[in-house]
Amino acid sequence: MLRRPQPSDSEADLLREQERFLTSGAPSAASVVRRPDKRRGDAGEVEGGHSEENGGNQKDVVTIEDLPDQLPSLTPAPPKKSRFKASRVTFEDENAEERLDRHDSHISAVLSRIVERDTSCTPISLPAFTGMAFPKVLHRSETSSQVPTSSAGGKKSIFARQIATQRLKEAKTLSQTPEPGQQNLPPETRMDTDHVDAAGYQPSIVSGPRLVSGQGLKGPQSSGETMRIHRENQAKLQAMSRSEILEEQRKLLSQLDPRLVEFVRDRKSQSVPYSAPSSKHPAEKSCKEDPPLKKVSQESSSAHVLFQKLQEVEMEEGEEKAMAPPPSVTEANLPVKPQREWVHMDKLEPEKLEWMRDLPAPRKRGTQKAMQARFDFAGTLIRPTEDLPTHLGLHHHGEEPERAGYALQEVFLLSRSQVIQQRSLALGTLANILSKARAGEYLPVLKGSVISTLLDAGLLFLLRFALDDGVEGVMSAAVHALKSLLVCAEDEDCLDCTFSWFRGLSSFPLLPTSQEEEEDEEDEGLDESMKETAKEKEEKKTDHDVTRQDVVKGLLKMKLLPRLRYILEVVRPSPRVVQDILQILTRIARHSSPSATQVLDCPRLMETVTSEFLPSSWAASSSLHPQSVYGLPLASAMKLLRVLATSGRHACARLLNSLGMRERLSCLLSAEPGELLLEPTEALRITTEAYRLWAVAAGYGQACDLYLDLYPALVKALQSVHRVLPPSDPLLPLHLQRFLALLSLLTQVTHSAGCHQEIQAGMVSAKGEVCPPPPPVSWGHVTGLQASLLGHLKAFVKSLDDQIQKDSSLALIPAYLVYLEAFYHQLSRQNCFKPVETLQELELLTSEVLLPLMCHGVFQNSLKNLRSSSVVCNVKSGRLGPETTPNLPGLACSGWRDRPGLVAPSSPFPLLTGLGLLLDTITGIHKGLSRKFTGLLLSEPVIGYLRSCSKATPNLSHTRAWLLRHEHHVLYLLLRLAHRLVPIEPEVAKHASLYHQVALVLLPWLLPGSEYLAHELLSSVIFSRDFISEGHSGGPEAVELGELKLQDDTQHQSAPSLQTVGALLREACVQLPSIRGCFLTHLAHLEPSVLASRDSLLGRNPWINSHLLPELTGPTLPSDWPFLPLVSLYERMGVSDGGGLAVEELPQGALQAVTHCLQWLLLLEVWREDALKVIPPVAKLARLSCVFLCSSDLFLERPVQKLTWGLFRLLTRGSRLDSLDLNVPPPGLASFQDLYTALLAQYEAVSFGDRLFGSWVLLPLQRRYSATMRLAVFGEHVGMLRSLGVTLEQLSIPIERFTSPPEDSLPLLRLYFRSLVTGTLRFSWCPILYVVALAHVNSFIFLQDAAAQEVEAARHSMLRKIYYLTDEVLRNNLLLFRLPQQHLQLGFDTYEQLPPIRAKRLESVLRLQDNSDDKGD
Repeated sequence: MLRRPQPSDSEADLLREQERFLTSGAPSAASVVRRPDKRRGDAGEVEGGHSEENGGNQKDVVTIEDLPDQLPSLTPAPPKKSRFKASRVTFEDENAEERLDRHDSHISAVLSRIVERDTSCTPISLPAFTGMAFPKVLHRSETSSQVPTSSAGGKKSIFARQIATQRLKEAKTLSQTPEPGQQNLPPETRMDTDHVDAAGYQPSIVSGPRLVSGQGLKGPQSSGETMRIHRENQAKLQAMSRSEILEEQRKLLSQLDPRLVEFVRDRKSQSVPYSAPSSKHPAEKSCKEDPPLKKVSQESSSAHVLFQKLQEVEMEEGEEKAMAPPPSVTEANLPVKPQREWVHMDKLEPEKLEWMRDLPAPRKRGTQKAMQARFDFAGTLIRPTEDLPTHLGLHHHGEEPERAGYALQEVFLLSRSQVIQQRSLALGTLANILSKARAGEYLPVLKGSVISTLLDAGLLFLLRFALDDGVEGVMSAAVHALKSLLVCAEDEDCLDCTFSWFRGLSSFPLLPTSQEEEEDEEDEGLDESMKETAKEKEEKKTDHDVTRQDVVKGLLKMKLLPRLRYILEVVRPSPRVVQDILQILTRIARHSSPSATQVLDCPRLMETVTSEFLPSSWAASSSLHPQSVYGLPLASAMKLLRVLATSGRHACARLLNSLGMRERLSCLLSAEPGELLLEPTEALRITTEAYRLWAVAAGYGQACDLYLDLYPALVKALQSVHRVLPPSDPLLPLHLQRFLALLSLLTQVTHSAGCHQEIQAGMVSAKGEVCPPPPPVSWGHVTGLQASLLGHLKAFVKSLDDQIQKDSSLALIPAYLVYLEAFYHQLSRQNCFKPVETLQELELLTSEVLLPLMCHGVFQNSLKNLRSSSVVCNVKSGRLGPETTPNLPGLACSGWRDRPGLVAPSSPFPLLTGLGLLLDTITGIHKGLSRKFTGLLLSEPVIGYLRSCSKATPNLSHTRAWLLRHEHHVLYLLLRLAHRLVPIEPEVAKHASLYHQVALVLLPWLLPGSEYLAHELLSSVIFSRDFISEGHSGGPEAVELGELKLQDDTQHQSAPSLQTVGALLREACVQLPSIRGCFLTHLAHLEPSVLASRDSLLGRNPWINSHLLPELTGPTLPSDWPFLPLVSLYERMGVSDGGGLAVEELPQGALQAVTHCLQWLLLLEVWREDALKVIPPVAKLARLSCVFLCSSDLFLERPVQKLTWGLFRLLTRGSRLDSLDLNVPPPGLASFQDLYTALLAQYEAVSFGDRLFGSWVLLPLQRRYSATMRLAVFGEHVGMLRSLGVTLEQLSIPIERFTSPPEDSLPLLRLYFRSLVTGTLRFSWCPILYVVALAHVNSFIFLQDAAAQEVEAARHSMLRKIYYLTDEVLRNNLLLFRLPQQHLQLGFDTYEQLPPIRAKRLESVLRLQDNSDDKGD
C-alpha cells in the first residue's frame, strides 16, 4: 500500500514514491476533467497528466541543461487540437524568454506596444439608411437553416455559425465574378500572365497583375484601383487582333530600355515555379507558338545594340544606371553542396549564403557621380574601374564588396579591431594616406581635403588612444601615423637648405593663423579684475575644442609628451620609431616658444634624449643598420636640440649648461667625420647639425668659448673644402651642407666678436643698468680667418668655368659673401678700423672677386631665372600645392627640388642676397665703389623682375611667408643700391620711378621681424625727392596743363581751386622731409619691434632674445598706411568727442599732420596711382571722410580745403568713379551706410553750407547706389536740403549719374514729391537735388508701362496734385521737364508745351477724376 507523503520527505523520497505509483498501475485519486469547448464542439476529456501542447501555454519556462525542452507525458493522452498553435511558426532554437515576452498580456506589455495607426486616408462611412428603426433580430431558426451541420464542422455556437455563413457568401461572390475572357494569343503577348510551362498549362483565372502592385497608392481602395487598371488592360487586349498586338509589342520593345525588358522577363520567369504543375493544353501548341517570339526578339536585337551604345555615353556623362538585383541563393547555386553529416547544415540560410557568391564585376565606365574614395595598404587611391585580384587582401564585406580597397571610415573601424595585426595594418595604412595627402597627391582626384576630413573625424583621438596600446607593434604604428600627420620631410629639408642663407636660422612659429577667439558673453560689462584670463579660458576648453583650433596644442593638452617619454625611456622601441618620435618633438618645438618650453620642461624627456641618443662616448656599430640606436648619436636628436635652441636664448642656455651640450659639441666636432665610429652618412649629418646648433648658440653670443677651444679643428675643416668630389658622389650634398653650416657658424661668431667692444664700452657707461655680458671672443680672435676665406672665395669664382665644380661653387659662394659682409660690417665699428687700408682692400675685392663674378656667364644666366623663381611674381601659379589645414599649418615644400622656385638649385636668390648684402656694406664704407655696380641695376633681368614686382599682389600665408621674407631681403637690398646710385648715376635715375614704385609696394608686404627694413625704406627711399622724378622734371606743370585741357573740354568751370593742383603738388614735393617726419612720428609705436628687428638683421647677437620670429598675424604695416595720420586723429578725437572739437582744441600739430597726410595722398594719387591699387576706392573715400568727422572746422582750413578738393576731383573722374562701389563694405567698417549716416549728422551740425562738404555728401546719392542713403537724406535729414547749396558748375560728377535710370522706389518718389510740393526742396537752396527730384518725379508720372495698382494710383494722385498746384513755376517744371542739362542755368531743359502723348495721359487722368466726382455726387 502506498504511503502518503510526509513533510519530512526529501525530493528524492517524493520521486521514489512517484516511481512506485507509476509502476503499480493503480488509478489516481483525482482526475482532471476538461470542459467541452463550445466554439469547436469538442467533447470533454479526462486527462491524467500534462498534454504535449502545454508548451504553448503562457507559463514561465525554466531551461535546464541536458533536459529536453518539453517534459514527456506521464500517461498517454490525445494531444490538444489548437488551430492557433497550428498556424504559428516555431523554431527549435527559439528562446523561451523571448516567447514569454511576446505572449505577455500584462497591462505594462500592452501599454508599451501601443502603435497609432495612420487614419488620414481611411474613409468615414455613415451607416446605411433602412426603413427599420432597429436592426433586424436574428432568430435561431434562420442560422440553423443557412449553414448545414456538415459544413459547420461540428457543433458551434450561434455566433460562430453566423460568421461561417457570411464567409461562405463572400466566397461564392468571388467565385461567380465574371473575368474577361482572353483571345487565343501566344503567351508571350499576354502582359499579365505567366509563360506557358513545360506541360502547356495556362491558368484561366488571373488573380491580378504581376508588375503593377499598387504600392504607391494610398488609401483603402488601392487594391481595387489596381484591379480596375488590370481589367482595363485586359479589355484593350480583347479588342485587338493578333497582328495588332505583335506590332504594339515591337514598338514597346524598341522604346523601352533593354535592361528594363530583361528585368520584367526575369521577374515573370521567377513566378513560374509557383504556378500549378497540372496540364490542360498540349505542349505542341506552345511549341508552335514559339516562332513569333523568336522573330520579335531577333527584330529587336539591333535596337538593343543601339540602346547599349547610348547607354554607354550616358554612363560616362551621368550617373550609372541601377542594375537588377541578382537572383536569390539556392542549394543548386552553391559552389559546395552541403552534406547531411555536417553540423547545422540541415537548414539553408540564404542571407548568410549571399557572401559565398562571386564578387560582382567592377564598373566598366567612369561616371560623374561622386564616389567613395578607397585606398590600398600603401595609401594609393584605387580607381573605381580598377579590377584587382582578391589575393591582395583588399576586398572585404563592406558597403561595396565588388570594389577593392578601404574607405577612411573602414580604416578607422579596422584600427579599433581586437586583432593586433588588423590594428597595426590600419594604422600603417593611415600613415601612408597621411604622407601622400601631405604631399598633395590626392588633390587632382579627390574633392575636399583628406587631412581635414580625418581630423574632423577624430583622427587625433584615435592616434592618442593607439599610443596607449600595450602592444609595441600597434604603438609603433600609431607613432608613425602621428609623424606622418605632423611632419613633412620636404619642409624640414627645405628649412635645412636655407639655414646658411642670410638670417636663415630664423623662422616663423608654425601657429595657426585663423584661431577663433570666442569671447564669453558673461565677461561683457564686467570689471577687468573679474574677467577670466586667457589661461583660465584655455583651461576650460575641452580637448576637442582645442584640437579644432590647433592640432599641436591639442596634443600637448592630451599629455602627448609624457607618453613619448615613456616610450623612449621604458619601451625602447625600434630605430624607426625613435626617429619618428624625435621628428614629432621637432615639429612641436617649431610650433611656438611656449611649446618648445613644454618639451624642455617635460620630466626626464630631454635627459633621456641626450643620454641615449647623444652620448659622450659610444662603441662602433657592428652592422650598417643596427637593431637598436640606443647609445649611438643621432642627427635627428641634435636637430631637435637646435630647433629648441632657436626658440629663445634661455632655452639655448639650458641646453648648453644643464644638459651638457658643450661637452657633446666638443666631442663631435673635435674629430673628422670619418673618425666618429659612425656610418659615413650619419657622421656627416650629425656633425652638420652640431655646427648648426653651435651657430644658433653663437647667434645669442653663447658658446663662443668653444671657438677658442676648437679653433684648430675649425681650421682643419676649412682646409678640407678644396677636396674635389665628383658630382655623382652620393655624399657630396652632405659635405656641402656640412661646410655651409661651418660658414654659418663663423659668420655668427664674427658678429658676436664684433659686439665685444661695444658691450664693454656700454658696461662702463651703464652705471648700474642691465647690460648683456660680453662674449668670450673679441675682434682679434676672428680677424685671422678672413684672409683664408677670401682666398677660398676667389678660387670658387674661378672654378665657375669648370663644369664639374660649377654647381658646388654656386652653392658655396653665397655663404662666403654673407661671411664677408659680416666681417666688413663689424670691422667698420671697431676702434682698430683703418679706413685707408680697408678702402684699398675693398677695391681689390671689387676688382678681383665681385666684378668678375657679376660679369660671369653663370651669374648672368642665373639672373634670367629671377621671375620664374620668384614667389611674389608667381602668385597665381596653376600648380596644385600640398594639403594644408588652418589648424595645422605647413610650409608646402613638396617637390621643391623638381620645380622652379626660390629654393630650387637654379634659383639666383641666395647668390643675389649675399651679393646685395656685401655691396650694401662696402658701398657704405667706400662710396666711390657704387658706380661700378651700375650694371646690376640696369641689367634687363633685374629691370624686368622689378617691373613684375611693382604689379604683383602676393597673398600671405605660412606656405609663402617664410619664402617671402627672403625675397623681401633681395628687393630691399636692390633698393638700397638704387638709393646710392640714383643721385649720382643718370642712367639709373631714369628708372627712379620704377624703384620708387617697388619701394611703395614692398613696404606693406614686409612681415613681422622686418620692421627695421620698413623703417629704413621710409627714411631713405619712400620720401626721397630723387625717386619722385616728376617733382623736379615738369611734373606739376604737366598736371596744370592737363587741368586746363580738361577745363577746355568740359567748357565750364568745375570745382574751385582745381587749377591749383599743380601748385599743391609742387608744395608737397618741397614738404617731403616734413611729410617723412610726420609718418615716422605716427609709426613710433613700432619702435620696440624696430629695435629688435635691427638687432637681428645687423648681427647684434648679444641683444637677440630669440631666433623665432614674431607670430605671423599680418604684415608690419597696413596696406592703407598713407591714411594713417588722418585715421589715428579720428580714432583719438572724432570717436570720443563726436567730431565736435574745433581745430584749436585738437592736439598740437594735428592740423599740420593732416595737411602732410593729404599732401602725400595727393602726390600718390597723381604720380603713383598703382601703389594705392590695393586700397579699394570705397576705402579711400571712407578714410578721407575722417577730415569731416574728426573736427568741427578742420575741413574749413584753407590748406585742408584745397587738398581735399583736389583729392575729391581725382576720386570722381570717369574710370575711378566707375570703380567706386559703395555697396561693398569698406575694410574696417560694417557698411558704408553707417559712415554716411554719421556724415549727414555732422553736415547738419557744423557744415555751414560748405561746398566741399556738400559735394562729399552728394557723391553717394548717385542713382546706382543704394536707395537707403537717399531715403536718409529726404527722410531723417530733410532739413539739410536748405543748406546743400552745391551748384551744378561746382559738381564734378555728371548730373546724369543722379537722374538715370529712373527711380523705382515708391517711398523715395513720394519723398521727392513731398519735398518739392511743400517747398522743402528749392532750386535756390539745393539746385542739384532739385533737378534730380524733378527728373525722377516727371519720369514717374508720365511712365506708360503697366505697374501694380498701388504704383498706378500713386502716379495718378501725383499727376492730379501737380495739375492743381498753385505754384505755376513748380507746376510747369514738373509737367514740362525734358532732360537734365548741366550747362544750362536751371540745369534742365523743358518743353514749350506738353507732347501729345503726355497731354493725352494728363487728360485721361483728369477725366477719371471728373467721373469719380460725378459718381460721388
